[in-house]
Amino acid sequence: MKKLQIVFLFFLFGYVADSYAAKADTLQIPSMAMNKTYKAAVVLPSSYAKSKVNYPVLYLLHGAYGHFNDWLSKTPDKNLLHNLADQYNIIIVMPEGETFSFYLDSPVNKGSQFETYITKEVIEKVDNTYRTINDRKGRVITGLSMGGHGALYLSTKHPELFCAAGSMSGAVDMGSIINPESKERVIKLMEPVFGIEGAPQEVYAANAVLNMVDKIKSNKLELIIDCGVDDFLIESNRELHRRLVYSKVSHDYTERPGAHTWEYWENALPSHVLFFSKILKNNTLVVK
Repeated sequence: MKKLQIVFLFFLFGYVADSYAAKADTLQIPSMAMNKTYKAAVVLPSSYAKSKVNYPVLYLLHGAYGHFNDWLSKTPDKNLLHNLADQYNIIIVMPEGETFSFYLDSPVNKGSQFETYITKEVIEKVDNTYRTINDRKGRVITGLSMGGHGALYLSTKHPELFCAAGSMSGAVDMGSIINPESKERVIKLMEPVFGIEGAPQEVYAANAVLNMVDKIKSNKLELIIDCGVDDFLIESNRELHRRLVYSKVSHDYTERPGAHTWEYWENALPSHVLFFSKILKNNTLVVK
């Protein structure tokens, strides 16, 4: 009898704990720009179901070769996002960015319009589906690798949408990905964006975050950037840091042990969410 009671209590406590944990939704988000529908993962804090207040939103972008559910399925700690959503009372949205879109609007392919998709269609759908703070003061964005580029690129081009942005191991220098050794491979990977012939070097350079420092400075967004010291992208991140310092752009920059790995990004993301939470608190938009 005691064994049955213990088993019952185990399942009861498990059910209660699960009832008060953050929840992950899968949201279908149609794109008029691309004439297709993509999925997004949405993590809602446990407090969301019990309240009527509006919540700030973190847009969290995946990297190259990835998809919308990477942050939920590839971090060593599968509860990382749930715990962060609960700790900071924030909605976390992970939209689709395809494998090599760089979150750009393709000039040649109507089927790859991810700048428009994220900044217009995803945000509108999220704001219409959930109780969000429908204002730039309640939105932040970050991402890893290609998603780090995407977060800085989109926030720089659309400062009216976000109050802060971040990058983890960001591919911040698109101009450097085309070289004699990689040219054929990169042109093939970016065919959905720039077409079968690729694009001139100056097009890649023009879309590089590294070359957008003047615009970043004029926007005055709060920024957090980090990269692992063993990451193959460390030098371009150091160069972005140097240019931001030279231009007197306030930003938080960190190098820590690690490489281009999920272990590194799992360690980096909590620092980004803490950074964002302080900004949202200053905006008096933190749910208590």
